[in-house]
Amino acid sequence: MASLAIKGGTPVRKAPFPVWPVWGDEEIANLTEVVKSGKWGRLNGKVTERFEQKYAAYQQAKHGIAVNSGTTALRLALTAADVNPGSEVICPAYTFIATASAAVEAGCVPVFIDIDSQSYNMDPNAIEQAISPRTEAIMPVHFAGRPADMDAIMAVAQKHHLKVIEDAAQAWGAEWNGKRVGALADAGCFSFQSSKNINAGEGGIILTNDDLIAKFARSHHNCGRSEDGLWYEHFYFGGNYRITEFQSAVLLAQLERYDELLKIRQQNLNKLDDLLAPIEGIQVLAQDERITSHACHLYIFRYLKDHFAGKSKEVFIEALRKEGIPCSAGYSIPLYRQPVFLNRAFGPRGKSVALPVNYQTFQCPETEKACYEEAVWFTQNVLLATEEDMNDIAEAIAKIKEHADQL
Repeated sequence: MASLAIKGGTPVRKAPFPVWPVWGDEEIANLTEVVKSGKWGRLNGKVTERFEQKYAAYQQAKHGIAVNSGTTALRLALTAADVNPGSEVICPAYTFIATASAAVEAGCVPVFIDIDSQSYNMDPNAIEQAISPRTEAIMPVHFAGRPADMDAIMAVAQKHHLKVIEDAAQAWGAEWNGKRVGALADAGCFSFQSSKNINAGEGGIILTNDDLIAKFARSHHNCGRSEDGLWYEHFYFGGNYRITEFQSAVLLAQLERYDELLKIRQQNLNKLDDLLAPIEGIQVLAQDERITSHACHLYIFRYLKDHFAGKSKEVFIEALRKEGIPCSAGYSIPLYRQPVFLNRAFGPRGKSVALPVNYQTFQCPETEKACYEEAVWFTQNVLLATEEDMNDIAEAIAKIKEHADQL
């Protein structure tokens, strides 16, 4: 009789994992208050301002400028930080496309570097060799909610006089050496899109401790207005990238319960590390004592097929799903192999735009291994389950390993 569920055996579990989003009466009460106020946009409401102040304080930043998406936040942060069009911005090759597309929207040229296989964050040792006379900024990603090595990144940035914009889209409450990410550099950007740990469907925020960056970010997101100017007086280039009072109302409620949910995620991430580390062929990401808080947006481990009868990552993932464990292969290709970059299709209707970078020449071995062979993800809602559910995950993986020859 087959043991594995993918071959007709009994799955380890049939119960579902927690669903996302988590919400309650607080969101409804806040939304009702906004509806009844008749002030639905941030220009005449006060809810967005309250959220900006509360979120900035939560992340230990001086300024917060809420916008309509995390992608918008990255784009405007680059411009507000005086990163010039035509300059190069160094990004990791293993991240969501918004990290790089925001640079393109700002008129900049993304230059991709590899990740460290032990953290899945930008490899600081690869930064200097990617710097050219056109480089003006580094955009580290606190991937999966795990802070990047900001000590090393800031040292390189200071040496070469580069701006640093933190892509903290997945890193609410994450800390590096006891300081929360997002205001460790020139600016930092967060996302509140539907999958995120603090969620309003869409939305984002720029954080900074720099008064001048904050001034320009506020102007760029509000049609180029100045806080000191007339209403129809537009001093700088800008657009309407404002968030609504409805989204801010939801975000205030989400933020109130975030610490409670974060603690559950962190406990389960640590539990999974303990359970999975002894399984030969499964490599958990390395511990780093400088990470004093992990936001736990994803749980990632490395799958080494040689210990699973040589079966591919795709086969392993399908087997794990059949055992009742929801999981993902993550990003399927490196950013530099995305068609938009290979074709430099940044013009209208995908027209090619001449750039001083040929993305067809890029090679990032660890990124490619993560995409094609090794990375397996659990999304943050899985980490909201119980300790017994974490045991089921480990049991299912151990079961697949034991019977890998059946795959």
